[in-house]
Amino acid sequence: MSGIRVILARTSGSVPREAGTQMWVGADRTEGTIGGGALEWQAIKRARAMLALGAGPATETVPLGPALGQCCGGSVTLEFAPAEGLERAPGAPLWIWGAGHVGRALARVMAPLPEWDVTLIDDAADRMPPPMEHVTPLVAADMPRALTHAPDDAHHLIVTYSHAIDLDLCHAILSRSFAGAGLIGSATKWARFRGRLQALGHAPAQIARIACPIGDPSLGKHPQAIAIGVAVAMMARTTQQETRRA
Repeated sequence: MSGIRVILARTSGSVPREAGTQMWVGADRTEGTIGGGALEWQAIKRARAMLALGAGPATETVPLGPALGQCCGGSVTLEFAPAEGLERAPGAPLWIWGAGHVGRALARVMAPLPEWDVTLIDDAADRMPPPMEHVTPLVAADMPRALTHAPDDAHHLIVTYSHAIDLDLCHAILSRSFAGAGLIGSATKWARFRGRLQALGHAPAQIARIACPIGDPSLGKHPQAIAIGVAVAMMARTTQQETRRA
């Protein structure tokens, strides 16, 4: 038995995470979170006791009240079961073009979110970060040509070291099916790119599907700040789409 998967199977009232949330508990590490705090600490403690005993699946309903030192007022039902790791449903494909400071920051922020399956692409292996969970690295000498391998429903974030490559990627993305795209850069850069993309035959309405600049300028230009701004915007769009579907 390598670990215990803990699933937030059912919820009632005010709770820290939604039903279906899961984490994995090993003897000396954990992956994921069911909301932190006393609830998670108690779940980890029980999971490690099960590991020590070699116990089978179990279910526990936990009130989030004074006994846990909490005042949420809700309750959760936790399911515990032996597992090799987390079960992660396929997310939307997110292709990040460029493994520099911003690309790596974007991958670190987006990869833990189960809504996304991240691929990080660069033309130099030495720019790739050490292996990250839930990130697929792709080294491609010609990044625009590598775009042919992206799914038609992929979202693209373009943050390479080269304006020429950025433009080629924008042209290649606009020449095929895609779900969404964003480009790092200033308003001046985007104005220049719009003119060049129109000259390449792309209609203004199609060009407008690429968001530029990306991130939240009020957060600053630090790579992590850019990544946080992008993540907030993408999560907001995902929530809006789910609300419209509902």
